[in-house]
Amino acid sequence: MDFTISPRVEEFRRRIARFVENELLPLEADRASFDAHENIRLDLLDSLRGKARGEGLWCLQLRPETGGQGLGKVGMAVCYEAMNRSIFGPAVFNAAAPDDGNMMVLEKAATPAQQARWLAPIVAGEVRSAFAMTEPAPGSGSDPAGMMLTTATRRDDRYVVRGRKWFITGAGEARHFILVARTSDDPRRGLSAFLFDRDTPGWRIERRIPIMGPEEHGGHCELVFEDMEIPVADRLLYEGDGLKLTQMRLGPARLTHCMRWLGLSRRCVEIATDYAHQRLAFGERLSARESIQIMLGELAMQIEIGRLLVMKAAWALDQGSYARKEVSMAKVHVANLLHKAADTAIQINGARGYSRDTPLEWIYRYARQARLVDGADEVHMMVLNQHLEREGRDFWTWQAAGQDGAPSEPVEGAR
Repeated sequence: MDFTISPRVEEFRRRIARFVENELLPLEADRASFDAHENIRLDLLDSLRGKARGEGLWCLQLRPETGGQGLGKVGMAVCYEAMNRSIFGPAVFNAAAPDDGNMMVLEKAATPAQQARWLAPIVAGEVRSAFAMTEPAPGSGSDPAGMMLTTATRRDDRYVVRGRKWFITGAGEARHFILVARTSDDPRRGLSAFLFDRDTPGWRIERRIPIMGPEEHGGHCELVFEDMEIPVADRLLYEGDGLKLTQMRLGPARLTHCMRWLGLSRRCVEIATDYAHQRLAFGERLSARESIQIMLGELAMQIEIGRLLVMKAAWALDQGSYARKEVSMAKVHVANLLHKAADTAIQINGARGYSRDTPLEWIYRYARQARLVDGADEVHMMVLNQHLEREGRDFWTWQAAGQDGAPSEPVEGAR
């Protein structure tokens, strides 16, 4: 692959970096910018979204005809990293989870009528969305095909939904939902995906689950479905395509997490480096001490490794591959990197890093979820081992010029 980026992508990166520097970083230093759940206040967010849209920095991930800028995954990797130099960045540019992944999968999988009804308002920033898949034990987590308990039973022109979901990100503020439920006992085609609106009768938010870290808008909620009816017209793809749609959504969404987390990791190094250059101890600056140099040098190397893994996965997705192996590698590495970057930066800053004078403590608490969301580390390691068992020495290959880059077969279940 070629590691150069196009002039267009570089121009987007520069403009995003300038917006983050001038508009977003000053707000992080003011506690009045935060809501009760430690995210940017919604009224402030709406104002900044208007500015971002006005500067043409809106929905970079979507096609122009959908309302976006048409960047591929490689371009997104560059720009998402720049966005998340600020903890507020992704939400401002309409590139935050879960809307980001929901918009991308609806652009691919929804019919034109469904896109007009369900996708267009998210793209316009008029509504937020959620993806309802995970369930309390003994229901589905990382194994939706084998453990999904929520059912959608066909009755004439409708499906009747019963069950429970939890840790549904953004549900407290969402109006549009994608729901995955069981429609048969078929081990490969037993799940289907549906769309429903917040005002649909027959469901409720049981609770907003308290978590250790800062929350996305709408939190992480537990949902209960008691005979909620969904028209057949609001089913995504065909009956039995729920796992297919889940895989279509989660692969790219996992990688966009990594793109954003690289931006946060770089921000941690930035804060740590600035402080190390300023702080004097025992007659010299911290930056002159070999121990600090080793800590920062290690982080710089690990961030660059993460960038290479992300860029390879992004390139593979742009070539039409599912990139399961590449995405899993990036997810494990960058999730652990983010936690390490925040921890190291706090250590270098000392008590200042533990305080709220910098965003480091915010990033540290947020980072712990990175090793859990969209597949725990252990699940992705299992996926990598599945590839290793199947491919043997061919696990490590180079694709020759002109070689067919057809996507590999899906790995069922564990994703």
